[in-house]
Amino acid sequence: MSLIIKFGENMNVIGRLLKEYRIKKNLSYEKLSAKLELMGISIHRQSLYDIENNKRTVKDYELFAIAYILGIDVNDLLADIRKKYK
Repeated sequence: MSLIIKFGENMNVIGRLLKEYRIKKNLSYEKLSAKLELMGISIHRQSLYDIENNKRTVKDYELFAIAYILGIDVNDLLADIRKKYK
């Protein structure tokens, strides 16, 4: 069984929490995209919107960079899936 089916056709499991942390840090899509670019990771602001709305997958290095910029642990973005499988 595909994980995508298990998660209601979502393309990732971090979208909701990414949005929550991004807003807490007062970062727009444009600002987050620019900070990622400085790390050598190109994620357009539309792609960040797509991640938050579960319409785009997230690569492992993107996950790390996003967490790093937000000042959180990668596991903080994975909290929803961790709860599901406890």
